[in-house]
Amino acid sequence: MRAAVLQLSAQGLSSTKLYNYIRVANSKGVKVLLLGEYILNPFFKELETMSISMIEEQANQQIKMLKELSSTYKMTIIAPLAIVKRKKVYKTIAKFAPNSTSYYKQQLLINYSHWNEEKFFANEIKPIESPLIFNIGGFKFAIMGGFELHFDELWTEIKSKNVDCVLLPSVATFESYERWKNLILSRAFTHNCYILRANRIGEYQDKEFSWKFYGDSLLASPNGEMLEHLGNKEELMIVDMSHTEVIQARRVWGFKEMSNKRL
Repeated sequence: MRAAVLQLSAQGLSSTKLYNYIRVANSKGVKVLLLGEYILNPFFKELETMSISMIEEQANQQIKMLKELSSTYKMTIIAPLAIVKRKKVYKTIAKFAPNSTSYYKQQLLINYSHWNEEKFFANEIKPIESPLIFNIGGFKFAIMGGFELHFDELWTEIKSKNVDCVLLPSVATFESYERWKNLILSRAFTHNCYILRANRIGEYQDKEFSWKFYGDSLLASPNGEMLEHLGNKEELMIVDMSHTEVIQARRVWGFKEMSNKRL
């Protein structure tokens, strides 16, 4: 399975750069393209100051563009979006496939005093359900929001569904580089699956903080190794993943088999 991460800063309504990178990815045989959080929308702190009508207009234009790109290039595009329904703003991850579109409403949102997505977005607080799971050519993907990486309940769903790769759009900042890398590698190892993480780059400055987004998009292997990673520049990372490698890792380590004996 050939996939790609497009590591960018916020693009707003400008689509030229996105078109160009998708054409390159298509020429290399990419089937799935992953974008980081707050690339197509402004950063969360900026969204807080925008009108709902402006957020809705922007989202509708982005959705139209991504549907066209997916259909034209026969590529599945995974794109975090802030969308508006009945005058309420929801944090979602959209899956644009050539013949269909699906939306995953992030279930667990950051709720810290300086960064409170849970308060701003209308996403329902309810019992945790399975993330969005889909299959391309016999290779099974799951999508979860970057912050959701921390919660065992979602990983129980990943384990039960035999997912080959978790797609993880994120917007990590401040001094979290090592923590995120270690957590991603640990999750990939204990669940014997790939994790493809897309993080954005760029900077947002408010009165209190300088939010520097450091990139480090990466691919973790089912054996908990870092196979590919980017620095802090704009870049397209193309990766190859193997269902066979996932199966072999699960056989070697036997984590799931051991736990299944105790069900």
